[in-house]
Amino acid sequence: MPSFLDFEKPIAELQGRIDELRDTAADGTVDISADLARLQAKSDKLLRDTFARLTPWQKTQVARHPERPHFKDYAAGLFDDWMPLAGDRAIGDDQAILGGFATFRGRRVIAIGHEKGADTASRLRHNFGMGKPEGYRKAIRLIGLADRFGLPVLTLVDTSGAFPGIQAEERGQAEAIARSTQACLAAGVPVISAIVGEGGSGGAVALAAGNRVLMFEHAIYSVISPEGAASILWRTADKAADAADAMRITAQDLKGFGIIDTVVPEPLGGAHRAPHTAIDALGDAIDQALDDLVGRDPQVLRADRRAKFLAMGRL
Repeated sequence: MPSFLDFEKPIAELQGRIDELRDTAADGTVDISADLARLQAKSDKLLRDTFARLTPWQKTQVARHPERPHFKDYAAGLFDDWMPLAGDRAIGDDQAILGGFATFRGRRVIAIGHEKGADTASRLRHNFGMGKPEGYRKAIRLIGLADRFGLPVLTLVDTSGAFPGIQAEERGQAEAIARSTQACLAAGVPVISAIVGEGGSGGAVALAAGNRVLMFEHAIYSVISPEGAASILWRTADKAADAADAMRITAQDLKGFGIIDTVVPEPLGGAHRAPHTAIDALGDAIDQALDDLVGRDPQVLRADRRAKFLAMGRL
């Protein structure tokens, strides 16, 4: 059973009653099937109603859910012959950004993405998905390989932002992010980007400057976190919910603004409740985008990207 978020407390209480009822009648001496069916129907309706009217702040919580699928889950569910490559050929290997060769539904591709980790040890190892300069330089190297061998690039974005530590700044964090963004924009092959959880700041756009940008319906994408924006505007992170409302960070808003191209549906209750269903839905959306782009001339692909990003914010 998934971990419940704060706004899901009524659902959690109802699910707890269902579990207690099952335990009480575990010996089979009492027929509780009718009561269970009634309570389960009530729980399902409450879940549907709750997720039909999520606020931007609630979507932020869903996007950050610790049980949400991460890059390694998508790699296992979407790719055959996954062969990760390591290192930026200068400093070392950043485990917050993973990438390598893969086969996606019969097509050879280069796949790159943020990995947050699934438990305490792996989160520390992957630095909570916050990429360092060597991670973005690894991405640049992989995009260069894709260009050389004519392979489409798939990027999966899930980060609160690039790592803000002093060591990253000393190694040229801003330059690495800019060069990674440039590499995405300059590639002569199709670049498909998907915001699968959090898309935070330059650390996200460095892997998201694609021909097509997909986004899960409960993911978020913004130049700064709601807490960061609230701290600047109201001098307190307690106003994060107000900031989330004002910033228009949801997939639905961003689709309307032309920032993203496709909203990918999630299973009822979020991707963490049915990861395989969510992964398959993302695979279908990527496949459709590739069908539209594969075979196009490199100059056409570059012009497509240029027009897309120059049009953002134009009134």
